[in-house]
Amino acid sequence: KAAFINFISDEEWKAIEPVSSWFGPSSLLMSSMSALFKLSMWIRHGHGYLTENLGIPVWGSYAVFGLATLFLGMVLGLVSEALRADFDC
Repeated sequence: KAAFINFISDEEWKAIEPVSSWFGPSSLLMSSMSALFKLSMWIRHGHGYLTENLGIPVWGSYAVFGLATLFLGMVLGLVSEALRADFDC
């Protein structure tokens, strides 16, 4: 506690380099990392719901998420191709 108070009162904080804008909380990099952590927590909760509440075996939960990943990839690929075809005309 004393070290922190001395850090503030002696203004030692002025000698510390500020965080670059690339690693700032509102940067694209940190916003993307935050979104990935939120997605991982959603997947974790979804896995828990499937296995604990619905009684699906763990391998079944993995299969559900694997198929959902494949389906989402196909949908995004189709949307990407449709948008590209519209702009190529």
